[in-house]
Amino acid sequence: MTQAPIDAPIDTAEEVATARAEGRAVVALESTVIAHGLPWPDNLHAAEAIEAAVREAGAVPATVALADGRLRIGLDPDTLQRLARGGVPVMKVSRRDFGAVLASRALGATTVAGTMAAAALAGIATMATGGLGGVHRGAESSFDISADLAELARTPVAVVCSGAKSILDLPRTLELLETLGVPLVGYGCARLPAFYLRESEHPVPARADSPEEAAAILAAQWSLGLGGGALVANPPPAAAALDPARFAGWLAEAEQEAADQGVAGKAVTPFLLSRLHVLSGGATLAANRALLIENARLAGRIAAALARPRAPETGAPESGASESA
Repeated sequence: MTQAPIDAPIDTAEEVATARAEGRAVVALESTVIAHGLPWPDNLHAAEAIEAAVREAGAVPATVALADGRLRIGLDPDTLQRLARGGVPVMKVSRRDFGAVLASRALGATTVAGTMAAAALAGIATMATGGLGGVHRGAESSFDISADLAELARTPVAVVCSGAKSILDLPRTLELLETLGVPLVGYGCARLPAFYLRESEHPVPARADSPEEAAAILAAQWSLGLGGGALVANPPPAAAALDPARFAGWLAEAEQEAADQGVAGKAVTPFLLSRLHVLSGGATLAANRALLIENARLAGRIAAALARPRAPETGAPESGASESA
């Protein structure tokens, strides 16, 4: 894993730095869900609950953002409030955006790709999010493909999520993940979860039924030095998951509205998610919050399993080795 230069503009929270130095489990958390994914004050409450879930699982949370010309690995309450409350513009930060946001000293929330890049710089090998970005419908003409996929291909961080977002072209997303050589592990499932939905029709190539099994797969992959990250797909909690038929109807209506209003490019995803919230009577928001917390909890358990020493004959890394793979 590439480490940041000594003089890089990075501020690592003391708790995170101590955990890293002691070889304890750390989980990186993205911040776009705080700034752009959920409304105030639900976003702040969700951020606090997500960090609490990581702690309950035996790991230290490290929410990532950019503020005042610094990359922050682990946020203080004041910065969380600034991201959540709004009132000032918050930039979406992927790998390409770090320089511009740092130089302007703007407030920036990291996407999955941005959080992966930051986690790798900080020596953190596990992160949690809600849903992965992927290939958008109509990408054969628009070329609208999330940077998350390219980041997974080159950055050795395991992303725990509830599969790819339901509004995406799932078959093409899976095809591109395979082409890029990204390991995909279904957690307790044989079919890919689809964000709000517990499963899609698409099988996953590997399965793990415990955090230890997932950690063993990740450790074995990284032990070969092949580079790149991995995807652990965790179905949303059954109580919060949506009915597939009803969701399909809401999505079709939202997509038609987007087309009628000429919504395109980066504006499509937030538009669709906003309309789905309204059309579902808030069910998508409840599902999103529930799966975010469960994914954080699972990421904490996997990170804790990765940090534990393993018997030499397994070929897995010793304590802390996975966090700097």
